[in-house]
Amino acid sequence: MPLRRASLVTIVLSAVAVLGGGGCDSGSAAKPAAANGPSVIAPGEPGEANRTLSAEDAASQRAEDDSPNSADVSYAQMMIQHHAQALEMTELAPEHAASGQVRRLAERIAAAQRPEIGSMRGWLKSYGEPEKADGHEHMHTAMPGMASEAQLKKLRAAEGKAFDQLFLTLMITHHEGAITMATDVKAQGNNIRIEEMADDVISQQTSEITRMRTML
Repeated sequence: MPLRRASLVTIVLSAVAVLGGGGCDSGSAAKPAAANGPSVIAPGEPGEANRTLSAEDAASQRAEDDSPNSADVSYAQMMIQHHAQALEMTELAPEHAASGQVRRLAERIAAAQRPEIGSMRGWLKSYGEPEKADGHEHMHTAMPGMASEAQLKKLRAAEGKAFDQLFLTLMITHHEGAITMATDVKAQGNNIRIEEMADDVISQQTSEITRMRTML
């Protein structure tokens, strides 16, 4: 991902430099930018020379460089499990929560994360990737923010205000873990759709963390 973004920045800056240079040349030999379009420099792979491309070719090449890497696939596989635990927690709220605010928050979290699970499942299927990777049991415990089975057992047994406090505490930690995962894939992944989904997680869950902290 850092190389892809660095390449895009180089392309944009190169295009601006070419356009700016054309504007200063009033000689008759200058070629109109509107007719030919700016040329752009695309950094080569390690050990390869840079290439000069037309703007159209550069845009096309970037679109072709959207193939998912292992970070993208792992993110989708792990986030499905991560969201599934959040849904398990929210399903307890209607019967256990004392606060109407907590119940409404749980409804909003579930309404946001169910469709996201569907989107990630669809994305994995479109690339022929399994929903669960080998060793997914280990991934479940290694994911940041996941509640332990002991914590979930305690949440299931809690009632009223005790449930509200524990739910909010666990869900804040859970959201923080999801934001960590989303931030990591934005730095390490390569697929634009996964990056968009990660952006949605960061935006939505950051807002929910702020709300939950005011409810504690």
